[in-house]
Amino acid sequence: MRLSSRLGNRSLRPLRPFALLRSSLLLVALAAASAGCERSPETAGDGFIPTGTAIPADSISIVTNTIGMSFPQGLDENNNPYLRYIEKNTGLNIKVTLPPQDVYPEKLNVIMASGNTPDLINYSDKVWMNDNARQNKLMPLDELIDRYGKDLKEKIPKEAWDQVTVDGKIYAVPSLNEVKGLELMYVRKDWLDRLGLAPPVTLDDYYKVIRAFTLNDPDGNGIHDTIGLTFGESLVRSAPFFGAFGVQLDQWADRYGELAYTSTLPETKEALAFLRKLYREKLLDPEFPLNRNPSMMDKIKNGKVGLFSAAWYDTRGPIAANMQKDPRAVWIPLEFPRGPEGHSGVYATNLVRSYNVIPVDSANPEGVIRYLNFIAGDGYKTLKLGFENEIWSMQNGKMVINFEEHDKHLYRGIYQAMADVQDKETSKIRLDALGDFHLYDNLKRIEGHLIPNAFYGSPTPSMSKYYNIKGKELLEHFVRIIVGVEPLDSFETAVERWRKEGGDDMTREVNEWYKKQGIPQGAR
Repeated sequence: MRLSSRLGNRSLRPLRPFALLRSSLLLVALAAASAGCERSPETAGDGFIPTGTAIPADSISIVTNTIGMSFPQGLDENNNPYLRYIEKNTGLNIKVTLPPQDVYPEKLNVIMASGNTPDLINYSDKVWMNDNARQNKLMPLDELIDRYGKDLKEKIPKEAWDQVTVDGKIYAVPSLNEVKGLELMYVRKDWLDRLGLAPPVTLDDYYKVIRAFTLNDPDGNGIHDTIGLTFGESLVRSAPFFGAFGVQLDQWADRYGELAYTSTLPETKEALAFLRKLYREKLLDPEFPLNRNPSMMDKIKNGKVGLFSAAWYDTRGPIAANMQKDPRAVWIPLEFPRGPEGHSGVYATNLVRSYNVIPVDSANPEGVIRYLNFIAGDGYKTLKLGFENEIWSMQNGKMVINFEEHDKHLYRGIYQAMADVQDKETSKIRLDALGDFHLYDNLKRIEGHLIPNAFYGSPTPSMSKYYNIKGKELLEHFVRIIVGVEPLDSFETAVERWRKEGGDDMTREVNEWYKKQGIPQGAR
C-alpha cells in the first residue's frame, strides 16, 4: 500500500518552518542504547564510504550532527555500545561521520558537490532539503518507505510527511520534535515578595515588575546591579512579549482569509515599540544584542536576572543552578503577559526537527530506511531512555535513573534524534524521573498557550531564494529599532523592502498553497 493512502486524512497541525531564531538543537533530549557487531570496512579519508566502492550490501554510511554531544574517553561515533546495539538489531555495518557543528552547512554543500556522497544525510534546514530535491540530487523515498518503513509510516503523522513532499514525492524521513513549544515566563518570587509586588499578568504589570527589578535593588545588596529583563541575541527569548500583541516573529497568520508574514504586521511594530520603550528606559538588558546563550544563562545563574522567558528545561539548568548558589532564591512560573487586546502566547515549534535524505547515488537506500525505522520503532525506548537496569530501573512503579551513568550516555541522542517520534507516555515517565524540576508541567503550561504557524508546507520556490536571508535582514532591523539606531517608523520601510525583494512572491506562493488546503479561512 502506498504511503499516502496509509496515512489517510489525519488532522493537520501547524509548525514553524524557519529556524533562524530558535535552534532546533535546543530541543534534543536524552537517549541511549548498546550491544555488539563487527566494524564496518575501511573507508575513504573523507570519513564515509564513497560512491562506487565495493562494500557489502548491508553497509551504510551516514553524515549527521553532534547536536552538541561529546563522547566519553575511549569512545567515538563509530565505536560505542549504542551504535553496536543498532547494528546488531538491523544487521547493518554503519559508518558515521560527524562534521564540526560550526561548519556543518558548508561541509554538506561540499559533500553534495563532490560526487562522493554518503547513503544518508541528516540536516535541520528544510530549504536545503527542498533545494536538493528540486535539483534531483535526492532519491524519492515513497516506495522504500512502503517496503522498509512500517514503523515510520505508523508513527509519523501525515502533516510531517506533507512537509517533506516535493512535487508529489517524499524526499526525506522527518525526525519530529518531542515538544510543541519552548518558552514560558519564570520569575524570582523572593524578589517579588521583597518589593511587595504580585506576580504580573498584564503587560502593564510586567512593565512595573521589570522596572522595579531594575531600579529598586530586589536582591538587597545595596548595589545597582540587577537586570529587569534579558533577551538573547537575535531576540531569542522574546516570544511572550510579541505574543502579548497576538503575533510571533517569522510565522504566517490568517488575516481576513489570506496568509500574511507576521514579521510585517502592524502588531509586530506595536511589540517593537514596547521593547524600544524598555530599552530606552534602561529596563531591558543593554547587552542583549550580544548575549549568546552561555552569557545569558550566566546572568541568571549568578542572580542578576529576576524575570525572563525560560525554556521549559531551564528549571533543570540555570534556574536550578541559581537556587543552588543562592538558597534564598525561589522561582515560580508566570502567566504569559497579556497585551492590551487580551492576546498572549508563544510560538509553536516546528513539528519536524530535522530531515533525513538519501542522495541519488546511495549504494544502500534500503539499509538507510531500515536504520531509521529501527530507531523510530523497536529501538525507540532503549535509545530514548538507555538500558534498563544500567541507566534506569523501575521501582515501585516509577522510573529511577542512575544519573552518573545517565550523564555518560547522553551521546546516544546523536543517533536517537535522527528519527525521533512523539510518545507522550515515555516522555512523561522520563521527564518525571529527572527530578522535581516541573519539566512535564512546564510543557503542559506552554501547550495551552501556543500561537500556531498557519503555513506548514514544504518551502515554496521563492522561499528557497529569499526566505532565510530576507528574514534575517528584517530581524536585524528590528534589533536596531529596539536599541534606537533606527526610528520606529522605519518599520514600514523595512517591510516594503522585504516585499519588493522577494516577500511578495513568497506571499503569493504561500497563499496558493493555503487555498489548496481547504482550511476554513478569514478568522481575522
